[in-house]
Amino acid sequence: MAPPTVIVFGPTGNVGSAAACHAQQLGAKVVLALRDPHKPIPGLSPDQEKAGGFERVQADLTKPETIKAAVCATRAKHAFIHLLFDATDYMRSTIEALKDAGIEFVVFLSSVSVHGDIREITPASFVSYAHAQAEVGLDEVFGPDGYVALRPAYFNTNAAWWANMIRDGEVRIAYPDAELDWIAPEDIGRVAGTLLVRGIQATEGAEARNSIPLCGPKLVSQRDAVGIFGRAIGKDVKVTELDEQEGVQVLLKHGVPEFVVGPLVNALGARSKGEGDHSLVGGEIFETASANIPKYAGRATSLEEWAETHKGVFGG
Repeated sequence: MAPPTVIVFGPTGNVGSAAACHAQQLGAKVVLALRDPHKPIPGLSPDQEKAGGFERVQADLTKPETIKAAVCATRAKHAFIHLLFDATDYMRSTIEALKDAGIEFVVFLSSVSVHGDIREITPASFVSYAHAQAEVGLDEVFGPDGYVALRPAYFNTNAAWWANMIRDGEVRIAYPDAELDWIAPEDIGRVAGTLLVRGIQATEGAEARNSIPLCGPKLVSQRDAVGIFGRAIGKDVKVTELDEQEGVQVLLKHGVPEFVVGPLVNALGARSKGEGDHSLVGGEIFETASANIPKYAGRATSLEEWAETHKGVFGG
């Protein structure tokens, strides 16, 4: 059977661009859906885009009528979407528009903070709840054979929060010895690309077919990660430990959204004390989630490799 035509919403993001490129490499016709159809795609030059037969279309996930028009015009059957935190209906109208337009299978970029019964997650944790509500919508609209939610843990790109401090030679953080899994967005994108092409069949034999937890290949402390980023740009960077309140304030100062900062620093505290927390995965959950990257994407990117490739983030 020939690969389906797939549509990627948000292809200018690190995950979306990698998903689009990998799906094309696997033989799919790939449609790039953008609010601004003239915007460049990271990692995809105009020549590569032309040679790969990519198609661009204007669409906005906040406007269901543009979603329907894009899907109907391109006859796409599989779609990649991500969460819009400002969607008052947790993307229910977006999901329904995809279904009405003829999409048969959706790959959704969710969060590892979603676990257990998605209908039991409360608004107490905004990030978990918002992603869970979108998953509920997918389940109710598309059914169990019509979607997969990818649940990645800690993105490498979060290190950009430290970029100015790394350039200045001192990173001030709470819980520097707390370990994180450090997952490359490009790896998440390759997993998404595989699922876009293969559909639900790709998860055959998995314990939970509609959700795939994803972690990077190795747990690395914040302190050691700072050292890795510093070495990538040839700089010796000092790590200064802050208490929890100070750590929150520093992250807020560097532009991290408030609804992210509190849960993140709390989770780092739990990890530093050896307590379980699904938002910063460890133990058996880490083993399963880290194995899913090579399972679906072929290989996993080490933090050292990613830092060398993305040293420009830190001024290298």
